[in-house]
Amino acid sequence: MALGSTLRLLAKARGMSVADLATAIPRAGVATVSAWLTGDKLPGKDQLDALARTLGVPAGALLGELASTLDPARTQGEHELLASYRALNTKQQGALLEVARSMAQGTSAPRPARRKARA
Repeated sequence: MALGSTLRLLAKARGMSVADLATAIPRAGVATVSAWLTGDKLPGKDQLDALARTLGVPAGALLGELASTLDPARTQGEHELLASYRALNTKQQGALLEVARSMAQGTSAPRPARRKARA
């Protein structure tokens, strides 16, 4: 899950609005907190620490979410695919994996050589 999504869920669980979060975080206005929640901006380390304290979670949890958001090994398509996968139920996830595996085998499997017809 992206950091913005995690922050939105935690704030909602605590009954906190964007303004509530902005008030609790030093040097962060409503516009900045809104940008964090939408993923347009990322908080700095001090702000992450303050967010963790405010939301009652370990800072490491938010840092882990931040790291996955910034993972340079993943393309935007991979992030979107992962987010879509996580939104599915277990049965749908299994079906999607089955389709993906069969597609991957189809593209990486060597094609059989054609035999020349004997004249």
